[in-house]
Amino acid sequence: MTVRLTAIVSGRVQGVGFRYFVRRHAEPLGLVGTATNLREGDVEVIVEGPRSACEQLVAALQGGAAPGRVTAVAVTWSGAEGGFAGFRER
Repeated sequence: MTVRLTAIVSGRVQGVGFRYFVRRHAEPLGLVGTATNLREGDVEVIVEGPRSACEQLVAALQGGAAPGRVTAVAVTWSGAEGGFAGFRER
C-alpha cells in the first residue's frame, strides 16, 4: 500500500546537509518526494511509497546519524496523492 508521509523535522537541521541526508536515505528505499527548508528553521519532508519504507525513513530521521541536531519529528500519514517524479531537495 502506497502512503504519503509528511514529517516536520525540528532542531538544527538547516545548513548541515540534512536535506541531502534525507535524499540519500529515501532514494534507496524507493521513496519519491521532497525535503524543503522552512522559514522557521525546520525541514519539511514529504515522501510517498510503501508504508514500511516510510517508517524506515522516519527511523533514520530520528536516529543519531542525522547531521545537525534533531530535537523533534512530527509525523502525519495520509493517502498517496502522486505527482512526484524522483526526489528533490528544495
